Amino acid sequence: MSLPAVNANEQLDRGRDPIVSPLSADTDAGPTDAEIQPGSLRARFLRPRTFISFAVALAILIFFARRLDVDPAAIWQQVRRANPWLYAAAFIVWYGIFVVRAVRWKVMLVRAGIDRAHGYPVPGIPGIVEMLLLSWFANCIVPAKLGDAYRSYLLKRETRSSFSTGMGTIVAERLTDLVVLFVMMTTAGIVVFSGRLPVEARQSFVLGAGLMIVAGIGLAGMWFSRGWLERFLPARFRDHYARLHTAIFQCLRRPGLFLGIGVVVWLMEGMRLWLVAASLQAGLPPATALFIALMGSLLTTLPVTPAGLGVVELGTGAVLIQVVGMDPTLAASVIVLDRVIGYWSLVAIGLVVVAWRARRERRLAL
Repeated sequence: MSLPAVNANEQLDRGRDPIVSPLSADTDAGPTDAEIQPGSLRARFLRPRTFISFAVALAILIFFARRLDVDPAAIWQQVRRANPWLYAAAFIVWYGIFVVRAVRWKVMLVRAGIDRAHGYPVPGIPGIVEMLLLSWFANCIVPAKLGDAYRSYLLKRETRSSFSTGMGTIVAERLTDLVVLFVMMTTAGIVVFSGRLPVEARQSFVLGAGLMIVAGIGLAGMWFSRGWLERFLPARFRDHYARLHTAIFQCLRRPGLFLGIGVVVWLMEGMRLWLVAASLQAGLPPATALFIALMGSLLTTLPVTPAGLGVVELGTGAVLIQVVGMDPTLAASVIVLDRVIGYWSLVAIGLVVVAWRARRERRLAL
C-alpha cells in the first residue's frame, strides 16, 4: 500500500523522517524509470540529439584551438614535461571527491528514510561511490544531466526504494552544491579581481545568479503550493510528487552539514586544478585556480553538450589567457591535462565499471 501524500507532508511538518516500506516503494516505478535503464542509455547515446551535442562540442573545440593559434606539438611537449607526482595527486584529489560526495549522499538518504533501519539494503560507501561514478559517466556520454536520474534508478534497483524519494535527495544535493558554488565563486572572484569583474568572469556570475533565482523560485513554489498542487495532479503522479517533495525538504530542513561538505567538495575541485597547473609550473594562484574550477563546474550545468564538453574548455581558456594573462600554449596544456582527469578518465573508468557491473550481475543471475 502506497504512502498517502498527506502523510508524507504531515511527517515533514512534524519533523520526522518518512518511513516507506520496501514493498510499497516497489510500486513506485517513477515516470522516468523506463527511460534511464542501461539499455535506454545506450539507445539515448545513439540518438541524433546526442551526436549533435558531440558535434557542437567538437565545433567549439576546433574554434577554440584555431583562435588560440597554438601548435599541438608544442602542447604535447609541454604536457610531457608535467610533474607526474603532482599530476597523480590531482587524480587522487578528483576521485577523493566522489568519496566525500558518497558520504554526504548516504546521510541524505538516511534523512529521507532510505537506510537499513527502515528495511532498505543501502550499500556501503564503496557501493555508493560506484553509483556516483556511473551517474557521472552517464552525464559524460549523454546531454541534459541524465546521470542524475540514472543514479536514482540505480538506487531503486539496489535497494527497492522509491525512485521519487531518491530523486528528491539528489535534487537537494544539487541545490546545496549550487548555493555553495555560487557563494565560493563570488568570494574567490572578489579576491582575484579586486571587485572589478572582467567580461569573461561576469558572464559566469550572471549564469550562477540566474540559476540561483530559478532554484529559489522553484523551491519556494514547491513549499507554498504543496497541498494545492497535489490536488490538481493526476492521481498516478500524486504519490510520486509527495515522495519527491518530502525527500527534498527533509534534506534541506537542517542543511548545515550538507553545506559544509559542499565547501569541502568545491575546495577539492579548486585543489585539483591548482595541482594540474603546478605540475606544469604555471604559477596559478590558489584563489584563481578555485575561481576557474568553480566556473568550469558551473558551465557543465548548461545542457548543450555532455558534461560541458567544449563549453568548459572555451570558458576556462578565455579566463586563463585573456584575464590571467597565461601563455596560450601553457593554458591549453593546463586545460588538456585537467579535462583528461575531469572528463576523459571518467569515460574510461565508467566503461570499465559498466562492464564489471554487467559481468557481476550475469554471475549472480546464474
